[in-house]
Amino acid sequence: MNLGLSGKTAIVTGGSAGIGLACAKALSREGVHTAIAARDQRRLEQAVREIGSVSINPEEAEVVAISADLTQAEDITKVVQTAYERFGRIDILINNAGSARAGAFSDLEDEAFLDAWSLKLLGYIRMVRAVLPYMSEQKGGRIVNIIGGAARTPTPTFLPESTANAALLNFTKGISKELIRHNIRINAISPGSTATERAKRLNKQIAEAKGLGEQEAWRQSIGGIPLGRRVEPDEIAAMAVFLVSDRAASIVGAEIIIDGGSNPGV
Repeated sequence: MNLGLSGKTAIVTGGSAGIGLACAKALSREGVHTAIAARDQRRLEQAVREIGSVSINPEEAEVVAISADLTQAEDITKVVQTAYERFGRIDILINNAGSARAGAFSDLEDEAFLDAWSLKLLGYIRMVRAVLPYMSEQKGGRIVNIIGGAARTPTPTFLPESTANAALLNFTKGISKELIRHNIRINAISPGSTATERAKRLNKQIAEAKGLGEQEAWRQSIGGIPLGRRVEPDEIAAMAVFLVSDRAASIVGAEIIIDGGSNPGV
């Protein structure tokens, strides 16, 4: 499927690993110039090499790494300005940066919630605000917020992120009505449990909260997925790339759930 994205430019937050890296690779394969932002410079440099290795034409799909702490407003400004100065426009934003502790509610201090809200909820909101002037001037843009199934089906061991996710889903749907007046489409993808390094870290924290061994916690989590396996990051990336293309021109303010059938709601 020709998505018509060649020559466009994108920012992917949390782009050094997991879903963000998969999204950056998928965009690069479509010929998109991409800026990836994350905290760890070493991992960013490795990600740039990985993205370059899968790009159809690395010279036509440039990748730039920007080290940034997306809990800081000034770093968000730096990311957007650096991408604009490098590429001359900003067509696509994929918000993916997010990290939160899992654990028993009684063991989680205020900081666990504040950290999750600052990075993911406020970080996404600030990124949208930062790219809005550029996309409005261009009279068009595409934004995808990677949120998470816990927005709809929270668990007692994952409340810092699930509360941030629920607020982000509300924000995405609400702001979509404002952004579309500027021909800016914003949508959300809510992955279920995804096969990333972070999933292993969360599994360890959840196992401790439940008093289980890590293998048993892992087995139980997969047992709750009707498909029988975790979602692959490339599956999330494929949907993200579709949503930022004109093939999805009428999809506005939507949430796409990719969870192997785990969500029990409608």
